[in-house]
Amino acid sequence: MTNILIIGNGISGVTAARHIRKLSGHKITVISSETRHFYARTALMYIYMGHMKYKNTKPYENWFWKKNRINLLEDQVRFVNTDKNKVILSSGSEKSYDILIIASGSKPNKFGWPGQELEGVSGFYSYQDLQRVIKYTKGIKRAVIIGGGLIGVELAEMIHSANIPVTMLVREDRYWGDVLPMEEARLVEREIKRHHIDLRLNTELKEILPDQQGRVKAVITDQDEVIECGFVGLATGVHPNISWLKDSGIETEKGVLVDEYLKTNIDNVYAIGDCAQFHKPPSNRKAIEQLWYTGRMQAETLAQTICGNPLKYEPGMWFNSAKFFNIEYQAYGWVWSDLQQDEDNFFWEAPDGKSGLKMVFNRNDRSLKGINTFGIRMKQEVCENWIRNKISIDETIENIREAIFDPELSKNRSKQIRNAYQNENAVTEAR
Repeated sequence: MTNILIIGNGISGVTAARHIRKLSGHKITVISSETRHFYARTALMYIYMGHMKYKNTKPYENWFWKKNRINLLEDQVRFVNTDKNKVILSSGSEKSYDILIIASGSKPNKFGWPGQELEGVSGFYSYQDLQRVIKYTKGIKRAVIIGGGLIGVELAEMIHSANIPVTMLVREDRYWGDVLPMEEARLVEREIKRHHIDLRLNTELKEILPDQQGRVKAVITDQDEVIECGFVGLATGVHPNISWLKDSGIETEKGVLVDEYLKTNIDNVYAIGDCAQFHKPPSNRKAIEQLWYTGRMQAETLAQTICGNPLKYEPGMWFNSAKFFNIEYQAYGWVWSDLQQDEDNFFWEAPDGKSGLKMVFNRNDRSLKGINTFGIRMKQEVCENWIRNKISIDETIENIREAIFDPELSKNRSKQIRNAYQNENAVTEAR
């Protein structure tokens, strides 16, 4: 019986444990210092907003783990000794392993701002972060969020739901500028402002000021403006949680370096999820992908390898989804923040500014390369088939209704999209 030790009980670690158990009788131990039981991280905001309780975010009953012979250990790994195949824990105890899986996730970024360690400053990644946000936002008159992206808009929606005014500082000239093209960024910005969020673009944090009790009282921007607040949320991205691997012999850069089988430079040590960094990323993918579904896919792939069926990680076509207040977002294929040299695009936006569609295509053969949707639900299978089979933009627009599955009685946007595309082409041809 192989002794498997998994560090981290997020989606990656727990999925690995579950699938290894399905395929084998190996001994499995999962170590986590965050929570005893796995929970849905994306549901944290709904706990704050009062829509859910923590117990409702756990996909599995507490008895599930014992029944499936998965040992849960609440502790923190301080050091990994790869020579002796053991880890040293904060409690002072040691755990040995035959195979080690590192699934330690991420930590919020901090960039050395004066005051970033003050009471009243927090990122938003873990259950402990949620508890801090709940504590720090009680009775305050304003919150300031540093950064945009998905964590930033989650924090803004949460705190806004508590009737607390929110200011967002975004250093780029548009919201989520490293991901969204300008048209989509402007659509999202209007939605954020529609909910009375004070969104400041081209604005950076300079310093966080304390009051006499050592709590946050204000921030200073790079324009020397003072904004009084009782809470500062750090939403400037995350980085792999790997500092504790120093001197372990496991190769790291930004993350734990792995090959296509998710194996590190140590034969019996693997890494998955937010903390894993590929030596050679799959085509058009990033070396580190901190997404729920990629963490799950990596775990399922690794379980096969560990149980005797070596399998390369092949994530396939890029997909992502999110929500910006009331606007749902999906991305299929590849839509970069700026068009590539051989690309062109078609963008449609509804008259009310609450939904939109971007389709990127090859300028030469007009084959579809990627789709962004906002406020429009589209069938993933249809969109991916169009992109995979290099269907032309003209044909996809003509058959756009096949992909849209908005609920009954909602607006049928397919006719509006086709008319807009035809009008745009007519103007182009007239030129």
